[in-house]
Amino acid sequence: MFLANKKIDNQVKTFITYNKGRDWRLLQAPDTDLRGDPVHCLLPYCSLHLHLKVSENPYTSGIIASRDTAPSIIVASGNIGSELSDSDISMFVSSDAGNTWRQIFEEEHSVLYLDQGGVLVAMKHTSLPIRHLWLSFDEGRSWSKYSFTSIPLFVDGVLGEPGEETLIMTVFGHFSHRSEWQLVKVDYKSIFDRRCAEEDYRPWQLHSQGEACIMGAKRIYKKRKSERKCMQGKYAGAMESEPCVCTEADFDCDYGYERHSNGQCLPAFWFNPSSLSKDCSIGQSYLNSTGYRKVVSNNCTDGVREQYTAKPQKCPGKAPRGLRIVTADGKLTAEQGHNVTLLVQLEEGDVQRTLIQVDFGDGIAVSYVNLSSMEDGIKHVYHNVGIFRVTVQVDNGLGSDSAVLYLHVTCPLEHVHLSLPFVTTKNKEVNATAVLWPSQVGTLTYVWWYGNSTEPLITLEGSISFKFTSEGMNTITVQVSAGNAILQDTKSIAVYEEFRSLRLSFSPNLDDYNPDIPEWRRDISRVIKKSLVEASGVPDQHILVAVLPGLPTAAELFVLPYQDLTGENRRSAEDLEQISELLIHKLNQNSVHFELKPGVQILVHAAHLTAAPLVDLTPTHSGSAMLMLLSVVFVGLAVFVIYKFKRKIPGINVYAQMQNEKEREMVSQVSHSESRPHIPQTELRRPGQLIDDKVESQLIGSISIVAENQSTKEIPTYVNV
Repeated sequence: MFLANKKIDNQVKTFITYNKGRDWRLLQAPDTDLRGDPVHCLLPYCSLHLHLKVSENPYTSGIIASRDTAPSIIVASGNIGSELSDSDISMFVSSDAGNTWRQIFEEEHSVLYLDQGGVLVAMKHTSLPIRHLWLSFDEGRSWSKYSFTSIPLFVDGVLGEPGEETLIMTVFGHFSHRSEWQLVKVDYKSIFDRRCAEEDYRPWQLHSQGEACIMGAKRIYKKRKSERKCMQGKYAGAMESEPCVCTEADFDCDYGYERHSNGQCLPAFWFNPSSLSKDCSIGQSYLNSTGYRKVVSNNCTDGVREQYTAKPQKCPGKAPRGLRIVTADGKLTAEQGHNVTLLVQLEEGDVQRTLIQVDFGDGIAVSYVNLSSMEDGIKHVYHNVGIFRVTVQVDNGLGSDSAVLYLHVTCPLEHVHLSLPFVTTKNKEVNATAVLWPSQVGTLTYVWWYGNSTEPLITLEGSISFKFTSEGMNTITVQVSAGNAILQDTKSIAVYEEFRSLRLSFSPNLDDYNPDIPEWRRDISRVIKKSLVEASGVPDQHILVAVLPGLPTAAELFVLPYQDLTGENRRSAEDLEQISELLIHKLNQNSVHFELKPGVQILVHAAHLTAAPLVDLTPTHSGSAMLMLLSVVFVGLAVFVIYKFKRKIPGINVYAQMQNEKEREMVSQVSHSESRPHIPQTELRRPGQLIDDKVESQLIGSISIVAENQSTKEIPTYVNV
């Protein structure tokens, strides 16, 4: 027998069941109250409701109490009405396992079971001191008042002594709020003058509203007659028990079925009875449910048992149907280098004789002979990023089915670096590239902010091109979104009408201290700039130094125009040229150096690049650069003429006669056609055209230095930009 409180339409009501929850009903209220007046309470509008709480204090009996040695007696607090309430609480007792109830007190009491329930002891719940308690020898039908102390006691708890035959209880409390605890031991043995004999007992049958078969059996207990006042002793338990014939009441609805208004168990809307056969193979059998199952611990036999019991049935041969492939976590993403678990699900089909083929989409495929070997899922590791098409094919000889899953494999994005020139010219196209680590991450979204624009540009490519139409410092920001992670990098770029640039190199010992990290490069750039300013006396507003990534250590020196806040005193191109020549002169004189750490001196000098053309990124070319190019062209033409006419020039023949025999032999073997360069007339270009071609081959902000091959001691030529 079980009691439960259930909330129905915002009202808490007490229900009772005798078949482990198959059927529930409300509690019938007592016919009369404590004074014998009739109680007008009609089901289902009015019933008895109980507070089903067990005391957390081991020294109190709690709000409801029962004992397995007293199977028919239940004592609880509650109220009569339409719902459970915390007001008008009374005490109730049942002597027939919850079928009928009687009111015993109008206030809450602690009730203690003594002598196997033959004696009930009740003590009032009150904050006032008391010295009386109540005893009942007839299962709560009548109560007698007894004194347990001569001095009123504030009761803190009541505890029964252990043992089946105990008639001893202990009351503990204090006489005043300042006094120590007092223990009062009460022994009721003197009340009884004898032990109960066989004639003092009567048989009692457990029932539910007159129905004797409870959980498939009839149980008869031995109870002491209420009018006999004797000590019971040990508990004997049930006197008789015999099974009952099975009826529909002994069966509950099976899994996937629910009881309808007509009492029948029918399949629920979400349940497919045929799915029970999907896990069996041809030649095997399975239990085909009738929609019913016997209530757990029910002991009934025969009757409708055979009719309601599941029947073994041969497994039908079915073609695969309803194939699905999903990830174990339900997501469509996986991480590179980590296990991803795939689950293959089949609604129906012969799973024991089904061939399964899984293609992971990365060149790897596996096969399984049945689905039972894949119950824990298929684990696979992807070593590349991308979107992979995972296919699964099943075949059992009766048919086949297939399913597809698109899985997005990603790699966590760890770092974003924005690659951008440090300085550029106005109205010149600039390329900005987001360099990622690792480089293969998967599908990414790039969000760009550049210039003074507040509206971002969203792309799927990691590189964009743009122009700046005005001078000044501009900030470029890129945000890279990879799944739930967003990383960004910000760089600044200086925009001028014209500027000069020069590549710098350093003493080899600087490479030993270069960790190749942005923070170190920024710090060293400031130190180099300070050294240049001190060595040349050039204002620091004209100088920008940027140390480049990688080894060997190199840097870019930019000579920039500068104007004050009023916009006046702006440096001209000639001024920038003079500043550049001064800096190059100081660099070639080894006047620029700095101390990296005590005892470590670093020399800064201009890098000498071979065959580096002069670059002019401004609309007008400088005069010195044009003169240098024209000189190179004239020298080339002179060499061409000499080679072409060398046999007709006397000076050349005299020179040849002055050489040793071997040299004369070599000169004589060279034919006229071999000594002449094969240069078509169409390939000869104007100097200006040559300059334009060289400009196109250079990156913006790159270094270009002209040095004659015949002499390495000449000062490198600066770059016009």
